[in-house]
Amino acid sequence: MDDRPAATETPAPPARRPAPLVRFAVWAFAGVIVFTLLWTRVSPWLSYPIAALTHATLEQVTPMWIHTAHKRPGSIEVETTVEVALPQAAGRRAEVTLEADPGRYAFGLPIFLALLAAAWAAGRAPGRWQRALLGYVLLLPVQSFSLTMYLLMQLAGAARFDLRALRIDQWQLEAIIFGYQLGVLVLPTLAPVLVWLLLDRRFFTSVIVRGWQKSLQPR
Repeated sequence: MDDRPAATETPAPPARRPAPLVRFAVWAFAGVIVFTLLWTRVSPWLSYPIAALTHATLEQVTPMWIHTAHKRPGSIEVETTVEVALPQAAGRRAEVTLEADPGRYAFGLPIFLALLAAAWAAGRAPGRWQRALLGYVLLLPVQSFSLTMYLLMQLAGAARFDLRALRIDQWQLEAIIFGYQLGVLVLPTLAPVLVWLLLDRRFFTSVIVRGWQKSLQPR
């Protein structure tokens, strides 16, 4: 008879979940891809308010340039009063017409939605739908500014930055150039992050900041 004690199986340790900071980063990266793909489908309609807000802004800020504007989902066309010489047309002149896709300057919305979804996946942060709607509204003026500056820069370029043709001073032209750089090159990606930090600052402090500090502590 074998008197040796029976071997007991040691239970396997439970699977360790990734840290909230890691989950947030993975979900944010994946969310940007998913929401951007969805955005390409719905942007003509969701970006229509941007075109309407831009039309109103142009009429208020630059009434001497704007003749009329035509808006439809995915496009805005602005007829201006600025005349430029037509190349190879014996000195004939024509008024400049501007065109743009409002959704091109609203891609920050998928970034914002991806951050919201990542916050929920990392820490079950509540109030996602309310924040998504509020963030969409808060981003509209910023996106309209980007579209407005793009159109004004397009107009200045069509007039070859001629102050006489544009009927403005040098400082106004420089303001357009600076506004274009800010509105087209910086704000489209910076604004959604700032809006998310504003709306999800409690989650950012409790999960992201503390998780980062914990990762820096010596083990």
